[in-house]
Amino acid sequence: MTEHTVSSYDDDLRNLTGRIAEMGGQAESMVEDAINALVRQDVKAAQATAAKDRAINKMEQQIEEAAVLIIARRQPMAQDLRQIIAALRIATDLERVADLGKNIARSISSMDGKTPPKQLLHGIEHMAEIVLEQMRMVLDAYTTSDSNAAIAVVKRDDEVDAIYKSLFREFLTYMMEDPRNITFCANLLFAAKHLERVGDHATNIAESVYYVDTGKVLEDGTF
Repeated sequence: MTEHTVSSYDDDLRNLTGRIAEMGGQAESMVEDAINALVRQDVKAAQATAAKDRAINKMEQQIEEAAVLIIARRQPMAQDLRQIIAALRIATDLERVADLGKNIARSISSMDGKTPPKQLLHGIEHMAEIVLEQMRMVLDAYTTSDSNAAIAVVKRDDEVDAIYKSLFREFLTYMMEDPRNITFCANLLFAAKHLERVGDHATNIAESVYYVDTGKVLEDGTF
């Protein structure tokens, strides 16, 4: 490759990384906005949040097109090829994160305007804080190709799972104590499950980051 060609190729890869980072930021914001709307029972804010999903779907499509074009033009090898394949995988995970944010936002309209007890909302907020931190950590790990940071994200997945199980038991108890609690508790339970899935996607992204950086699959024995 000539120096100009190498520089252009590097620009293509940087552009792809930038698009992933932008999409990740948008997906993360969707989840955060959905949780805020849930806590405030703000239907209009929830509707506005859900509407952002189309833009993120478009971003995924553009990333896929850019990645395919780079492969066709540059025929990348080794780490460069891993980086492009990982970008495709990560874009898919981020699109699903956005879908989960949309689902949380849409669930608010089915709660009939009933405000759940604050202690239940605190549990959802706490879980959201950890999951959103996972998202921020993994996006930073992606942009810096930091395999150690990726491992740290994966390690937090057990914490998220434990919180979900705790909330599940708490919501179930409320529903059993009083049938009038069923509607909002069921929706909070769905929100908690969606957050748990966001954490799973953050873990998937972390595994992709680790693979790009090391060329190895991240397994339990790694850490």
